Amino acid sequence: MTMKRSLVIALAVFGACKDPVDQAAKKRIFSPEDPPQAVAAASQKLPPEEAADSSTISRRILGMGAAETTERIGPHTYTASITWEWASGGKNIRLKESRELLSGPGGVSGDFIARMTNTNEQGLEVMRVGGKVFARSTYGKDGAAKLRERRRDRGMAERIRDEASGALRDFDQLFRGRLKLTAQGTSSLEGRTAWKYVVSLAEAAPDTGPTLPPVQVPRNGADQTTKRRQLFYDARTPRSLQGEVYVDAETSVVIKARLDGRVGVKAAETESELHLVVESNLSGIGKAPAIEAPKDFLPDEDKPDGIAAALLRMGIERKSPDAGVAATGGPGEPEDDPE
Repeated sequence: MTMKRSLVIALAVFGACKDPVDQAAKKRIFSPEDPPQAVAAASQKLPPEEAADSSTISRRILGMGAAETTERIGPHTYTASITWEWASGGKNIRLKESRELLSGPGGVSGDFIARMTNTNEQGLEVMRVGGKVFARSTYGKDGAAKLRERRRDRGMAERIRDEASGALRDFDQLFRGRLKLTAQGTSSLEGRTAWKYVVSLAEAAPDTGPTLPPVQVPRNGADQTTKRRQLFYDARTPRSLQGEVYVDAETSVVIKARLDGRVGVKAAETESELHLVVESNLSGIGKAPAIEAPKDFLPDEDKPDGIAAALLRMGIERKSPDAGVAATGGPGEPEDDPE
């Protein structure tokens, strides 16, 4: 065998030995793009008739996000009312919150309007139309603030959409996932077949989750508000729970729910209780709600008026336009070196 032939054989054998790491990398690079997470989640089968026996299925159904819900059931209108009532030291504080989500067709990337208001005259409205995002805070009785375009959304619209439709998920988390579902057969809602479940308080399960690192606090300690919130989170104990949930038989989306529960917090000589009532409803299923871009809105801006005014008082002015806001010009900032 000649040296030349031996070299050819050696090269052929070497080429046949493919590095598995390289092969895996090539497979990832040249594979089709994965679908959005909500689309992938919507393709999963969640048998609603098994929600009473499987905590995994019930948690997925109760915690379903807005994007996945729209992917599963199509356009719809979601409304929810939440009543919070604190009792502590002989004092009662009551707050009522309303949430509304109008979901157009298109699933994950579809148009929507999300609104949240409460009896403290606080509120927020966010809408996405044709890929453009508009938002406003609706503080005060009139709530007449104009919508402002948000060109640099950074995921804010998606977070608000999820929060507006997450009343059941929030309730479940406050009650430490102790919602027990008991099947009561099927009924008809919104012209669809739905599984009815009676909700009660389940026994506390042993904590088998990951151990989180201790909360980091400032050098001078946390403020009183933060301490109260952390105390509630750590010491909250579900005391009672009742209600009912209707789950769509075809899509596993919650169509209607009413939950009424109490959570207690005991610390030192003080005992507090939170009474929470949530009512939610899905209507107009399959019907696209009227969602139109505002004709009169404020342009996006890089600095709120208060910050911009403070900078102007110090002689620092805008030198270039940004996000639709015109430059003021002036000597406040040095010009960039043209070189």
